[in-house]
Amino acid sequence: MANVAFLGLGVMGFPMAGWLAKKGHAVTVYNRTAAKAEKWCKQHGGKAAATPAEAAAGAEIVFSCVGDDPDLREIALGSGGVIAAMRRGCVYVDHTTAWADVAREIAAAGGKRGVACLDAPVSGGQAGAENGKLTVMVGGEAAPFATAEPVIRSYAQAVRLLGPAGSGQLTKMVNQIAIAGVVQGLAEALNFARKAGLDVATVVDTISKGAAQSWQMENRWKTMSDGKFDFGFAVEWMRKDLRICLQEARNNGAELPVVALVDQFYADVVGMGGKRWDTSSLIARLNRNDKK
Repeated sequence: MANVAFLGLGVMGFPMAGWLAKKGHAVTVYNRTAAKAEKWCKQHGGKAAATPAEAAAGAEIVFSCVGDDPDLREIALGSGGVIAAMRRGCVYVDHTTAWADVAREIAAAGGKRGVACLDAPVSGGQAGAENGKLTVMVGGEAAPFATAEPVIRSYAQAVRLLGPAGSGQLTKMVNQIAIAGVVQGLAEALNFARKAGLDVATVVDTISKGAAQSWQMENRWKTMSDGKFDFGFAVEWMRKDLRICLQEARNNGAELPVVALVDQFYADVVGMGGKRWDTSSLIARLNRNDKK
């Protein structure tokens, strides 16, 4: 078992760190709000640290899952950050969804100090984190990946090294691009079925056996039809991810017209008060328009 640290105890990090403890690893946690770290320790044992550097000191592997690029830069590269505190030969695994250039920046800084860095964003949402069934997309070198992979599997059903630093983040962008179009398509399909007077449950049970099947259809059609969105991956975080995708597309020349459109649809959802709603709330726009 490994001596590890986990930084960031949000809706994803809290259960992910919990799985590390359940699997027998010695876990030190850090959270900007200290009360959350104390709550985690009461549930899972382990220790809470006052700073990222304190959490990282002595850890063989340091994990993080924070909000956005500035948060990541602060805990990784700031004056009290983990890179400066980690010992040579240790591994830093970041699960934040961030811009690929930030991952490369952190990897370069770690390399100068003999710390291997892996960018490892996840897919599967809050439910995947709570159930230990995340998919983890990793960028970095093979040797540190081999060290970290068995520990990452504490909360993951799939872990894959996809290339050098930044490749994990680029793959997460592909993931979000694919999801954006699928969720909008499902929202339109369910709304169409309802307007056509069809029994939506029977329709979904039928078409989900064919080419239209998707994770979103299997897991979200009922709550979408019921207008329930107070769970899951928040719209404001999906918009952050799509912003990153669009920014990277401007750099590499990829065309993302559907992503740009869906991002504006999510902006409408935010305008309806839904920034913390699940991403499946795209259907709320269509229902809203029905009432006008």
